[in-house]
Amino acid sequence: EKLHISEPSNAYDFGQIINAVNTNKDKAACADLLTITDPKKMPVLLSNKLEGEIFLIFIQSLEYYVVGKDPGLVYQHLFYLSKAERFKVVLALLSKNEKEQVQQLFDLLSENRNNQYSLEDLESLKKVYEL
Repeated sequence: EKLHISEPSNAYDFGQIINAVNTNKDKAACADLLTITDPKKMPVLLSNKLEGEIFLIFIQSLEYYVVGKDPGLVYQHLFYLSKAERFKVVLALLSKNEKEQVQQLFDLLSENRNNQYSLEDLESLKKVYEL
């Protein structure tokens, strides 16, 4: 059954939706969530709940469903995700294979580049992601 996603109004709502998305490994629903959620609100909505599993489902959802349609939104999400609490911790715990998934998303961003970010922006964000 497809998850119905509505815009989360607070960190608690967001956490509930993320848990459901994560339990079902529902990348399409996660993409819906990331499409309707303002990237700037992500650090607050995530609060201190960012974990490797959640981070990866974000990356995969952005890669499979969003980057082809709206690379600017993907860039924004990656930018604000890097401001979230525990981002550095999650990054440090990624496996080589998981790091490659993140690299792949960055590659797609440079191929699908639009005027919302420059290659320089992308390069400096890659450094934040330690790629």
